[in-house]
Amino acid sequence: NGHNLKHRKFHLNMRKNFLTVRVTEHWNRLPREAVGSPSLQIFKTRLGVIL
Repeated sequence: NGHNLKHRKFHLNMRKNFLTVRVTEHWNRLPREAVGSPSLQIFKTRLGVIL
């Protein structure tokens, strides 16, 4: 039965491993100035300043 416990644990933590969840968590931490950039180039510039 040890195999079943590991299998369930994997499924419980699977949501955390999805790319969309990981990206959304990082996106929500960005300042509004970076997120509200009018173009990709300005976004990259502002992101470079923040990081």
